[in-house]
Amino acid sequence: MSADIINHRAIIHVDMDAFYASVEQRDFPQYRDKPLIVGGDPQRRGVVATCSYEARKFGIHSAMASATALRKCPHAIFVKPRFEIYRQVSSDIRRVFSRFSDCIEPLSLDEAYLDVSEHARAPNSSVLIASDIRAQIKQETGLTASAGVSYNKFLAKIASDRCKPDGLLYISPEQGAAFVQGLKIRDFYGVGKATEQTMHGLGIETGADLLRWRLPELQALFGSSAEYYYQVARGIDERPVKHNRIRKSVSTEDTFEQDLSEHEAMLRVLGKQAVQIEEQLAKLQVKGKTLTIKVKFSDFSQVTRSLSKTQGFYLADSIVAELPALLEAALIKPLAVRLLGVGISNLIALEEVENNNQITLFGE
Repeated sequence: MSADIINHRAIIHVDMDAFYASVEQRDFPQYRDKPLIVGGDPQRRGVVATCSYEARKFGIHSAMASATALRKCPHAIFVKPRFEIYRQVSSDIRRVFSRFSDCIEPLSLDEAYLDVSEHARAPNSSVLIASDIRAQIKQETGLTASAGVSYNKFLAKIASDRCKPDGLLYISPEQGAAFVQGLKIRDFYGVGKATEQTMHGLGIETGADLLRWRLPELQALFGSSAEYYYQVARGIDERPVKHNRIRKSVSTEDTFEQDLSEHEAMLRVLGKQAVQIEEQLAKLQVKGKTLTIKVKFSDFSQVTRSLSKTQGFYLADSIVAELPALLEAALIKPLAVRLLGVGISNLIALEEVENNNQITLFGE
């Protein structure tokens, strides 16, 4: 694909604003303008799924322990998620998307990429399309969405993050490279906390710092990810919007500042991760047939143990029920644990799940 074609693509990233919380505030007027937290019971070691912007003012964010959120905001309102309602609203939003493009890549219930290049040939027409999408979503669902518009997926995603809530930001091909140079590395989509710390140790704090590194140098440090970092530092991202994007697995993991030795402490961490997995599965509207836990010991050796059920895993409770046996099977060394993780793979659409309870236990 030539640089000219790439720079004249029109990509929109649409991201709903505090989606779950906004749906709850729309449906229940008593929650409006209040610090609302969706998901997580502070009495049962719950985890915040998302929260309203009123709650975010207190420093609350998704994946935070509910008990911590309650300490930050004692008058916060906690509600259980209603995933069936969120899926219905998500379907309404995707119907709006379909009026503007046939090339749509959903990332979750509340965000998606749209390639509108075929309909955005006139100057600024992609911005007008994004504005129309936001207006129709607001009219038909009563919810606000933010949209980033640019010539590639990386910049469109960054733009939508920058203009939240209820905003629209356009980054042109002429602005792209300079815009990236001003970004903090932590704001780069695809750079996690561990990579951020590594880059900071190398003196890479911003996009301008990253731009100074040659590709071979980055490859020696970051392997297969180096090409991506090298390109986006220059405002280049050739990834297409994938209409039939297939997710194969979801996972989460935590590395501890102090290694864990207590069995109950490990189970508490895994239980918290199970709640995070439930949220990911709900966003994707899938179940997974295989549950896997990962254990990394203090000597950096790693063990995984997996459990498969043909009817699939979806709710955190069904995952938590299997964790004690999997953890017991994984603790093959008398060593402390430095990392724990939970993953679900062999993903299938909810309607495809078979009502079967056959179980197989295996590991490596």
